[in-house]
Amino acid sequence: MPMPAGIPIIDTMIGFPHEGFAQYDFIRKQTRDKGSEEMEFPAEYMFKQVPKDLPDGDPVAVTLREMDKYGIERGLVGVSDETSRLALKKHPDRFIPSSDISDPNDVTGSVRQLRRDYEEFGIKATGVFPAGTFPQVAIDAPQMYPVYQTCVDLDIPIFCTAGIPGPRLKFAVQEVSRIDTVMYDFPDLVFVTRHGCEPWEKLAWKLMLKWPNLYYSTSAFAPKHYPEEIINYANTRGADKIIYAGYFPMGLSLERIFTDMPHVPFKDEVWPKFLGENARRVLKLDA
Repeated sequence: MPMPAGIPIIDTMIGFPHEGFAQYDFIRKQTRDKGSEEMEFPAEYMFKQVPKDLPDGDPVAVTLREMDKYGIERGLVGVSDETSRLALKKHPDRFIPSSDISDPNDVTGSVRQLRRDYEEFGIKATGVFPAGTFPQVAIDAPQMYPVYQTCVDLDIPIFCTAGIPGPRLKFAVQEVSRIDTVMYDFPDLVFVTRHGCEPWEKLAWKLMLKWPNLYYSTSAFAPKHYPEEIINYANTRGADKIIYAGYFPMGLSLERIFTDMPHVPFKDEVWPKFLGENARRVLKLDA
């Protein structure tokens, strides 16, 4: 069914333009192939028209203009950089704070930072990119367990990249089957996947059917490439489990996303949940 107009959209993965692509240096330190060295954006081979040359004099204003243009009411952003902290301070009604677990090898440091971010910024979520950690830390690795328990204690979800990573990094740490162990050991943990879960999309929806607190977000995918298994699940038993996430300005423009979006064959009753209601509930925005 066509995407209805006027639905307040919550984007659970959005950011701000930066000069250059230095934010991906942590990935370049780990890749070994020549192609990755030559790409500005480490997964650029997968994306067409990566947003570049965006004005960076006032990056917060740039993102706000894009949000207003496409009806995005609020966006989930990090708290680790100065631009994001400024946005959260000046526009608390538009941006939602989230932290990142950058080095789960430092178990104590990760837990302490997570608690500090909760106390200082009131974070509504945290996130982790297992394939991007170094040494890599798997979704179900022992180092992650204190982080998961802290999320339960703070009553916040964790957004976790799952499936084959875009950058040319080893993928085994992000195998979707690992999520089953985590959900078994932490039944109160709210766990949201990022970046597609490919090629295990069917397993992802089977696990969502099994575990009440497991969700899927559509980050890093242009809507024309949303997996068919995920669309079918949303249209049948999973309307409450699929959450919109973009990828601006990391790899996709909002223009690209919302040009494709009206052609996604969601049922009428799925659209409000997908675009905003599910995120609002998972992030407890009305609490």
